[in-house]
Amino acid sequence: MPREHRKVPGKQGSGIRKSGKVFGQGQKTVKMVRAGLYARVSTQDQQTLPMQNCAMREYAARRGWTIAMQVKEVGSGATQRKLREELLESARRREIDVVVVWRLDRWGRSVTDLLTTLQELEHLGVGFVSLTEALDLTTPAGRAMAALLAVFAEFEREILSERVRAGLAHARQNGKRLGRPLTAGLHASQIRKLHRAGHSKSEISRCLNIGRTSVRRILDRRSQA
Repeated sequence: MPREHRKVPGKQGSGIRKSGKVFGQGQKTVKMVRAGLYARVSTQDQQTLPMQNCAMREYAARRGWTIAMQVKEVGSGATQRKLREELLESARRREIDVVVVWRLDRWGRSVTDLLTTLQELEHLGVGFVSLTEALDLTTPAGRAMAALLAVFAEFEREILSERVRAGLAHARQNGKRLGRPLTAGLHASQIRKLHRAGHSKSEISRCLNIGRTSVRRILDRRSQA
């Protein structure tokens, strides 16, 4: 799977720059916002990658942000976003101040995954911007939208839980045994009885539907007693 990860040289540092004197006033400290850009496409849709990058770079320029890190990832939606994790690691090291993506589904694998990463970024004090949805978590309106995402994430978890419960109920109706298998200890007397009758350990294992190692352990314990 092709992947690309590039840090923009010469952009790292304290994130602070000083402005010159204005009308005789002293120097003023201005915080330099360092942006991490994340673009992602599927293996069949790589032609949109330049468009994503162009849109994000133009947005960062309009905001006056410095591009400190740029990540381009290619792969199917089911795979782990390994380069996204590297971008998150940079945020944890306080090397970037804001993450910019072209669209939310480029960043999150699910609503729950999206919310989890956004909450972590908020905890780290790192902003998040998605251009297509006009989501900017550096603003009060953007944070309100993130609260709505939390509602949808909870809804998604409830749907998954309901599906699991329905699957278990269907299995029970079809006579499938659920949960952990019975331990060999519950069959100890039967194991010894079958062994005394001349059955091999493999036969006992198949007959009682338990592991051969468990049968051997029961019989060895008996011989040591």
